Amino acid sequence: MTEKKEWALILGGSSGLGLATAKKLASHGYQIIVVHRDRRSDMPVINAEFEEITSKGAILKCFNIDAGNAEKRTLFLEEIQGLMDQNKIKVLVHSIAKGSLKPMQSESEATLNHQDFQITLNAMALSLYDWVKQLHTMNLFAPDTRIISFTSEGNTKAWPGYAAVSAAKVTLEALSRNIALEFAPYGIKANCIQAGTTVTNAFTMIPGHEELRKSALVRNPNGRLTTPEDVANVVYLLTTDEAKWITGTIIIVDGGESLR
Repeated sequence: MTEKKEWALILGGSSGLGLATAKKLASHGYQIIVVHRDRRSDMPVINAEFEEITSKGAILKCFNIDAGNAEKRTLFLEEIQGLMDQNKIKVLVHSIAKGSLKPMQSESEATLNHQDFQITLNAMALSLYDWVKQLHTMNLFAPDTRIISFTSEGNTKAWPGYAAVSAAKVTLEALSRNIALEFAPYGIKANCIQAGTTVTNAFTMIPGHEELRKSALVRNPNGRLTTPEDVANVVYLLTTDEAKWITGTIIIVDGGESLR
């Protein structure tokens, strides 16, 4: 394991954008560490996806733990520190999708409360800083590290049931900018990717997701939705030497969907 120098740590890498990113980076020689939180009943399907990665020769280490649990995070990082020996994490991808999709107001169903916002922001935004801070403190980042997280058009637009996630996305973007600024002296670059409408497990949980899908198809000048592979391709681009001067920004990957 110590012969390989480029490692990517993906938080939320068992499906959707995270899984597509794991496959893409593995195809370009990265050794992959995936942190995910899934039920035992879902593991046969997930393991089949992971086996696709390892069948092509990549090292893949998977940890089914709660990425937001500070104690488990510390134990995990101590473990991978031993696994990687003297190697470092070059790429950190934040793809955690855990939050409340309750409406703010409804006469027929439960509505958002303060705790819902706390849970959503902690998982989908604040955890990015928690991981970056601890990885840096433990000296686990490579000299030229790329940090990439996923935002959405919900950062500026509102739709019912998305308030908590929208707040998390805006917070995630603010954190990413300041990580880019304050960790720049250590060789760390941080960017957000604003993906277009992408049909993932998380997307299908959004209230009214079918209407969002139809609207996106109409709006997109390329006549199709964004795929996880489209997004993973740009993640890989941001890990290249040619992209080392890109930091602290939001990169829109939607085939022109947000143009109208």
